[in-house]
Amino acid sequence: MSVSMDLREVVGSQVCGNGVWHTELLPATNDGHGGVIVEMKEHMDSETFVIVLRASMLQWKQQGKKGVWIKLPIGLVHLVETTVKEGFRYHHAEPSYLMLVSWIPNTPNNIPANVTHRVRVGAIILNDKREVLTVQEKSGRFRGTGIWKIPTGVVDEGEDIFMGAIREVREETGVDTEFVEVLGFSQSHKTFFEKSDLFFLCMLRPLSFDIQKQELEIEAVQWMLFEEYAAQPFAQKHELFKYINELCLAKVDRDYAGFSPRPTLSMFSDQPSYLYLNNKDLDKSSSANNSCINVKLG
Repeated sequence: MSVSMDLREVVGSQVCGNGVWHTELLPATNDGHGGVIVEMKEHMDSETFVIVLRASMLQWKQQGKKGVWIKLPIGLVHLVETTVKEGFRYHHAEPSYLMLVSWIPNTPNNIPANVTHRVRVGAIILNDKREVLTVQEKSGRFRGTGIWKIPTGVVDEGEDIFMGAIREVREETGVDTEFVEVLGFSQSHKTFFEKSDLFFLCMLRPLSFDIQKQELEIEAVQWMLFEEYAAQPFAQKHELFKYINELCLAKVDRDYAGFSPRPTLSMFSDQPSYLYLNNKDLDKSSSANNSCINVKLG
């Protein structure tokens, strides 16, 4: 069957005067993985959209395209039902748009799933008096329990882990800090709208000490003797909190080496990113290697 006959079957019998089929196609760019991305911007009614979508899908199929992404801004929400009826499914949503996707070939679908994790941070801040900065929360599972805990929060989109930890501490307590290390991290599943959770335990150094608590989320803030904080029944009962306490002591008393951010450049982006690594042992290893090289050269 010719392309023009295929198009007539898909979108109807509208043919221009010379008998040659012409139809508008959706604007698309290649996604780098054998598929296309359609970013809808101009208004289009549903009747016109379904005709153009069918014609576009036929052409992409003939071109051997795989995944088709359609980004619908909130102003074109009336096209969602039409897109779904044409075989597309939801992939993800943001405040200003909805992304739908369809897999064309009769092969296993390898479109990556929507983001599966959120990233949280917890911050241990100790002063010279061996006091830890603690908070009581106004909302969530700790509300009204009287439990003192370390400041925690969710890393914002586009925010590095160490910057998220510094920001959360400043927002909740008013204390300025300097990032030291990631002491450890945990992973849990099905925690927030069926998403998984990555929690990074961070050690920070205080740069200020005066407290200005956040009124919206925080009930109280105080510098608390670490031994008193660690002795809370809740901290003794729950294994995660016991490990947090042990990591803190290991860092302070036993020279435990965590992971510090080191700026890196990637071949995939011109934006700087950070690799978290054990700087102390890495530098020690590098120094030893250099010494060996110098001995051999000498």
